[in-house]
Amino acid sequence: MSFLSSLFGGSTLNSDKFEILDNKAFKMVIQQKNIQLVDVRTPREFKAGHINKAINIDLFQPSNFKLAFEKLNKNKPVYLYCRSGSRSKKAAQKVLDMGFEKVYDLKGGFMHWD
Repeated sequence: MSFLSSLFGGSTLNSDKFEILDNKAFKMVIQQKNIQLVDVRTPREFKAGHINKAINIDLFQPSNFKLAFEKLNKNKPVYLYCRSGSRSKKAAQKVLDMGFEKVYDLKGGFMHWD
């Protein structure tokens, strides 16, 4: 088991299917229509402020997390973010394990969103 997999649990994120985007790149891609933009923070955090068009799927609610992601299109990219980038990285691994083709993560999370 590698250092990263022991740190984040499970296998190391597949670089072909997972990419971290900076603020500027993330903003550009989420302007597309019909994107799958997911905030993995708690509902309370989400209500305090979130990125426009994001849906809230709380990583800390495992059964709801899985059910909600099963309703999304596995063949379309998923754009994730959390507060700082830690939870979204864990969420990315779970989403990829569910068979999603491509996952993008916001570097630094919502804390670095402007």
